Amino acid sequence: MGIRLSDATLGDLPESIIKPTYDRTMLTPGIVHIGLGNFHRAHQSWYLHRLFEKGLNKDWAIIGAGVRPYDEQMRQKMKAQDYLTTLIELDPSGKTAEVVGSMIDYVPVQEGNAPLIKQMADPAIRIVALTVTESGYYIDLATKGFDAAHPDMQYDAANPDKPRTAFGAMIAALKMRRDQGVGPFTGQSCDNLQGNGTILHQTLTSLARLSDPELADWIDANCTFPNSMVDCIVPATGPKELALAEEFGITDSVPVTHEQFRQWVIEDKFCAGRPDWDKAGATISDRVHDYETMKIRILNGGHQLISDLGELLSLETISGCMTDPKVHAFFQKVQKEEIVPYVQPVPEFEAIDYLDLIDRRFSNPDIVDTTRRVAFDGSSRHSGFLAPSIRDALAKGGSIEGLALASAFWARYCQGTRNDGSAIEPNDPLWADLNKISHQARKNPHIWLEMRHIYGDLADNAIFANAFERWLLMIGDEGIYAALNAYLKQT
Repeated sequence: MGIRLSDATLGDLPESIIKPTYDRTMLTPGIVHIGLGNFHRAHQSWYLHRLFEKGLNKDWAIIGAGVRPYDEQMRQKMKAQDYLTTLIELDPSGKTAEVVGSMIDYVPVQEGNAPLIKQMADPAIRIVALTVTESGYYIDLATKGFDAAHPDMQYDAANPDKPRTAFGAMIAALKMRRDQGVGPFTGQSCDNLQGNGTILHQTLTSLARLSDPELADWIDANCTFPNSMVDCIVPATGPKELALAEEFGITDSVPVTHEQFRQWVIEDKFCAGRPDWDKAGATISDRVHDYETMKIRILNGGHQLISDLGELLSLETISGCMTDPKVHAFFQKVQKEEIVPYVQPVPEFEAIDYLDLIDRRFSNPDIVDTTRRVAFDGSSRHSGFLAPSIRDALAKGGSIEGLALASAFWARYCQGTRNDGSAIEPNDPLWADLNKISHQARKNPHIWLEMRHIYGDLADNAIFANAFERWLLMIGDEGIYAALNAYLKQT
């Protein structure tokens, strides 16, 4: 057994583990972060940790929070180890372990969210940040506007003092701050959404307007919601990751593994100040949209190209997909011919150079990122990560054959069986509908495109629709490999 992680045992940890050099008792809170998953602890929390290591911004420590029963389980695990996290960097050249200490407390999860509301109303809190997944912002998939009809939003509008969602809790806290003259905080989305700050702004003000239009106007006028782009591949934690921490000589209930690469591009819109993230390697830029477009189209779009296909072919990991010659060739051909040509460069990268970087990152065998995890929530990810590239290619008269084939692979995936006949367990919030429609599409492919909340007007585009229908029929008649080989032979 390794040494159990805590403040008291930091000095006893093996010398190979990098430990905080700053005095954690001198840290004071400035940020509440809702959604303490692996990504946050490997990414945003790490940047703040780096600032503390430089002796900077010690009044910006993180207080964790959540609104789900799972979050209370996480709180108990984190509390038992003084809110410390072991980050294990996985790189083919070697593995390293580092203990991060930027979180100093975790709000108890309680029905009605009173402790969370009280914490966010504290004048010391100047930023409330979130990682609640791409599909967690109550967006109407058809209109991309606010989904006011969702039961959660209806509940919070009817019970603004005892909300069930993070957004309702943020609104209740902002009401207290306004009424007490404390002033606003910045709402900072750290989720993988294009225009994530704009989307958070939409959700918060739209929900507030359902119950208190005057408060909604105050939030709109006083709070800020910076857009940002976040990037680091962070697998889920399971028995393998727990055992890896033990190999380093440390017992951590919630260790996090991650790749060597990190990127965080942030719009400088903070109504109550911010940490000096740029001094820890983040990029402060007014070109966030260009950075996030490059990342979403090439990295996230690339994930969707290979994860559904990989699952169909029983390839368990993303790196496994990249070592499969045909899947890798599919990834490269679609990227170079149908995605990269429509992505603008950013100061650090031309699009083709960024593709080379992504190819290397996806190919890292030490990152055990499962195809099932990456394929989850395809209804949000295909519409958000691949559909924009399809529209750009169509507008410029380019090929969309590979992107149409990727959509056909997804439709085949939603039928619920792999190429070898094994079952694919439900893997989407809309799985029941997707499964039903995917089976109907075997004889009538166009019915798949009629899911307007995913494809919008692409269903009416004859070039895309014809290509998709042809590919799905070929998959059904001749098999997955026949369609894949036919595409790879195209010039």
